[in-house]
Amino acid sequence: MSDDEREERELDLTSAEVVTKYKTAAEIVNKALQVVLSACKPKAKIVDVCEKGDAFIREQTGNVYKNVKKKIERGVAFPTCISVNNTVCHFSPLSSDETLLEAGDILKIDMGCHIDGFIAVVAHTHVLQDGRVTGRAADVIAAANTAAEVALRLLRPGRKNKEVTDAIQKVAAAYDCKIVEGVLSHQLKQFVIDGNKVVLSVPSGETRVDDAEFEENEVYAVDIVISTGDGKPKLLDERQTTIYKRAVDKNYHLKMKSSRFIFSEISQKFPIMPFSARALEEKRARLGLVECVNHDLLQPYPVLHEKPGDFVAHIKFTVLLMPNGSDRITSHPLQELQPTKTIDNDPEIKAWLALGTKTKKKGGGKKKKGRLKYYI
Repeated sequence: MSDDEREERELDLTSAEVVTKYKTAAEIVNKALQVVLSACKPKAKIVDVCEKGDAFIREQTGNVYKNVKKKIERGVAFPTCISVNNTVCHFSPLSSDETLLEAGDILKIDMGCHIDGFIAVVAHTHVLQDGRVTGRAADVIAAANTAAEVALRLLRPGRKNKEVTDAIQKVAAAYDCKIVEGVLSHQLKQFVIDGNKVVLSVPSGETRVDDAEFEENEVYAVDIVISTGDGKPKLLDERQTTIYKRAVDKNYHLKMKSSRFIFSEISQKFPIMPFSARALEEKRARLGLVECVNHDLLQPYPVLHEKPGDFVAHIKFTVLLMPNGSDRITSHPLQELQPTKTIDNDPEIKAWLALGTKTKKKGGGKKKKGRLKYYI
């Protein structure tokens, strides 16, 4: 075995150390999600809550792997976003933004953490209210949760990405909802948050992916976004975009001094992972980021919107395809839901949910079956 092959092998789930790093990142991001949820109260400023999530991840990752010979990169893998109501994703405003949370808001919280480049991401949907969630808000959250549970059971070695795509669309339709276009579930690798092997949420003219088969020892970020609207979100205001990722394969000689300054800062602080423009000097960043994006040096994560009045739910989890089965390492319990729709009369969805997530062992190992408790 060559050194390159040995190194490649050591960086996947066959290495116990790699598994530990994924699970450490997952433990931190799960706790960070709880910290963010606890801070989500009516009249709380969204930017303050986002900052709290990122600060918690930085603090907690700073406390692990401190006494190792070789310095290990660790920290935020995806900045905390809180997208409200018909806003679909990536809302992580600048410090000057005054947007507040309000009672009854449907919040989509999205965040990520990494240890040595091994990434754990999570997204969760929560309605800012006491008591059971009812009506169409309950439908869309139940749809996202059921789709996530089905995807977890179909994302197994030997199965194809198209099987997951078809299944989650069927689940969304059962709740009279739509999968949001353009959302991809990516394979994760060390320092790679958007690997080439992907699951497409819904086929569309603009987005196509190669057929792929899942394999043992792979890691995926399963990303489910569902809407009560038409599932075709729009970019309303480019100025809302604050999250970017350095495009490592692109080069261009920037003309503006402010652009060169900002790009140098980004290359030093955030060479690989997505980052928030909050971490940059705000006035200078505004000028410099535009030229960087125009010449493809940065990949923007735009803030997208469905129509006013539409409800959007987002659930994202990280799953390790271990030899003994699929191990979902990021999640958070949902509120009590009372949807208006049910999947009880759909034998195919029920059969998917009845699949185990663990590989059967000789002697009859226990299967972890889906238990979806909704109130009718």
